[in-house]
Amino acid sequence: QVQLVESGGGLVQAGGSLRLSCVASGSIFSSDAMAWYRQAPGKQRDLVASITSSHTNYADSVKGRFTISRDNAKNTVWLQMNSLKPEDTAVYYCYVRRWPSNYWGQGTQVTVSS
Repeated sequence: QVQLVESGGGLVQAGGSLRLSCVASGSIFSSDAMAWYRQAPGKQRDLVASITSSHTNYADSVKGRFTISRDNAKNTVWLQMNSLKPEDTAVYYCYVRRWPSNYWGQGTQVTVSS
């Protein structure tokens, strides 16, 4: 069982930056896939960025602005968000896939004002 706790969300003006953190209880293994998703009001939960031991992947809408990184020794994954836009407003969720299970954090709100 993995418990995930996100932090770092908040209110920021357009063009600003935030750094989200997600700390896992217990160890994170290099074989775990980790990711950030987001869900805006009335919309589905969408993948923002994912990271494995050898690959990162980004949604087209955040490429060049967001960076995902991880430190297995610290059981942590981060999402650095730059040049934020109002359309980035959403609840951001941390996700870990350790086959065959999936684990989700409780979410952290990011609000970008215009």
